[in-house]
Amino acid sequence: MMVHCCVNSFISGWLNLLYPPVCQLCHSHRAEMRDGLVCGRCWSHVRFIRPPFCEHCGLPFAGEITTTFVCTNCNDLELNFTSARSAVVAKGVVLEAIHRFKYSHALWFENFLAGLLIREAAPVLAKQTWHYIVPVPLHPVKLREREFNQAALLAAQLARATKIPLQKNILRRIHFTATQTLLTRDERAANMKNAFVVRKGTRLVGKNIVLVDDVFTTGATTNACAQALRAAGAAEVGVWTVARGL
Repeated sequence: MMVHCCVNSFISGWLNLLYPPVCQLCHSHRAEMRDGLVCGRCWSHVRFIRPPFCEHCGLPFAGEITTTFVCTNCNDLELNFTSARSAVVAKGVVLEAIHRFKYSHALWFENFLAGLLIREAAPVLAKQTWHYIVPVPLHPVKLREREFNQAALLAAQLARATKIPLQKNILRRIHFTATQTLLTRDERAANMKNAFVVRKGTRLVGKNIVLVDDVFTTGATTNACAQALRAAGAAEVGVWTVARGL
């Protein structure tokens, strides 16, 4: 334990030399590495998702609704997950942090993004029975390009916070798919069809799985993952992401 603490202190000191403890979003206010180098002022711009929202996909609704509801998007889809929830809206400082985390190797944002996820997901997960946390996997080619899987890093932090076992290798992405950014909902679903499989020999019968990713947009990726998990016997798949696209 002493060695681990010393190593962490050394790493923190070294990072402070490379990246002074100033917010890496506004570059104006002090921020600590433990907070993902995001200052309190930028943090205050985060928009947390609160009811009312769709019971299936978690899409927030800007209006007064006192009963549970399912959005029109979900009414037209065959969903393989029980429900999807996101901590915050994918806009502003959150979206910038996610993009820089994923595409610019700004790994210091991990603590900020994981903190948002844990803050919202952990209390909800504690009220239910979950057996495994599983991150949405990257295709091996994409993983070599990026050098890390952002979903796996976030899932690991959520697993440590909730004490739900992490299973980061049971789900595989076997089809290399084009970027989803410019695709319609139907095109995204077709792009993801049969893209994921569960590793042979994995026993998921009766297991409740928490599937973790960074952003939920149309749900095509997480729905395809959930389909593979359910086909392998999973009883229930719940989705949690840091952010929700609107």
